[in-house]
Amino acid sequence: MTISFPKDIIKGIFSIPKEKDSPYAKAKLQRIIIQGEEVIQISKYTQQQVFHENISLDKLDDYLNNMLDNHFRSLELHTKEYLYAYKISSKGKLLTNKKQQKHEFVVLEHNKVKKYLIEEGMIVPPLMDLGIMTADGKIVKAKFDKFKQINRFLEMIEDSIANETKLKIIDFGCGKSYLTFVLYYYLTSIKKIDCQIIGLDLKTEVIQHCNKIAEKYRYDKLKFMQGDIAQFRKEKNVDMIVTLHACDTATDYALYYAIQMECRYIFSVPCCQHEINFQLKNKNIAPISKYGILKERFAAILTDSIRANILEYFGYKTQVLEFVDWESTPKNVLIRAKLESKKPSSVLKEEVEAWMKQLGFEQTLYSLCFKTKES
Repeated sequence: MTISFPKDIIKGIFSIPKEKDSPYAKAKLQRIIIQGEEVIQISKYTQQQVFHENISLDKLDDYLNNMLDNHFRSLELHTKEYLYAYKISSKGKLLTNKKQQKHEFVVLEHNKVKKYLIEEGMIVPPLMDLGIMTADGKIVKAKFDKFKQINRFLEMIEDSIANETKLKIIDFGCGKSYLTFVLYYYLTSIKKIDCQIIGLDLKTEVIQHCNKIAEKYRYDKLKFMQGDIAQFRKEKNVDMIVTLHACDTATDYALYYAIQMECRYIFSVPCCQHEINFQLKNKNIAPISKYGILKERFAAILTDSIRANILEYFGYKTQVLEFVDWESTPKNVLIRAKLESKKPSSVLKEEVEAWMKQLGFEQTLYSLCFKTKES
């Protein structure tokens, strides 16, 4: 006998194993959202472990019937309005029951459709050109991870600039990334901020390409220029520096000039932190350094820790945050800093210096800030 189960299941539980030596003592069901798609997550419990698998809604009836046929005698399913009970008697007869929920049944927050700053249905030209959004504002399923990353970046900026009405931004090493265009769209069209963005890159073809796109979108205050951040250290009233995946020490130069210009906001996603990795030869970290991948990650943590502490030294309230899920990319750290004080903290500088001395390495942002003589 095949049972047709309700389609609006929120959660449920299998119990009473059919066999004494059954591998599973119980199994729980929970509706969740993964990459924009609703699925039922099954958690199957042994005496010592739990195993998870996700079942698409169109295959759920077959799965639940199979579990009742082969593993369990009892199943309870909750929807928002009803509790459904299914039980297989010792003689193999199916007993069912349906009753109203006695209490208001609340779907867990993480199972609700997440509200994004840029929502599905908005017509955002850069996202359309990226292939993330269709012409009618739908998110392409295969691009949903990228859509989440973009929104995550915007959320991190939104948290810092909630009360701003005017911003001047430099995007260092912008490349052909459409994130610059999406940021401009969000700040001007959604936040209604009077915003000027200058995108910098060293490649002539990149600058020409991006300026054509900005003209196509009629983004009048978004300009792209060939050059590096050093050329803009005397720029007046720069509120924010954005640097995404600037390779190795390029991130240090961007942070240095942001400090020099006393930018109020810094958003930096570092990339390819090779500098310290090549220097680490201290015998005290031999258990780490003999494994290349561990040494590389250790060096990346050292590098970003020093950067964050130097920003703190210069009066920035600094956070090191997970930018995107580790499964999406290992380059998942964002340094977010907001200038709150201009009084240096000598303790932080001394701690960084002690660390560098103990492990025997140099670091570019430190050298730029404390060893370079400005002309």
